[in-house]
Amino acid sequence: MQFKLATLATISAATLAAATGGSGSPSNQCNTGTLQCCQSVGAANSTPIAALLGLLGIDVGSVTGLVGVTCSAITVIGTSGTSCSAQPVCCSNNSFNGVVALGCTPINLNL
Repeated sequence: MQFKLATLATISAATLAAATGGSGSPSNQCNTGTLQCCQSVGAANSTPIAALLGLLGIDVGSVTGLVGVTCSAITVIGTSGTSCSAQPVCCSNNSFNGVVALGCTPINLNL
């Protein structure tokens, strides 16, 4: 009986840990969007980014997530020559030729 109770407690704890997710730190992969290396990343409503979005005709109020500025694609992680000396992010909208990327989430390539 004690063995069954201990097994049930262990399984319950493992299930709870898996269901609660990580620590909230940046992940090391893109679940949605593409992997980008951006020279800077910030909120859409920050003054310099809002001005840039305005010049591109993008409504600041419609932007969710962070905005990457001066971004380039990172194609393969772990191969020689592929690195990002700025901010690696996953972005859901990269249709602005690298000037800006919308809906960005920081990631950690060092994991």
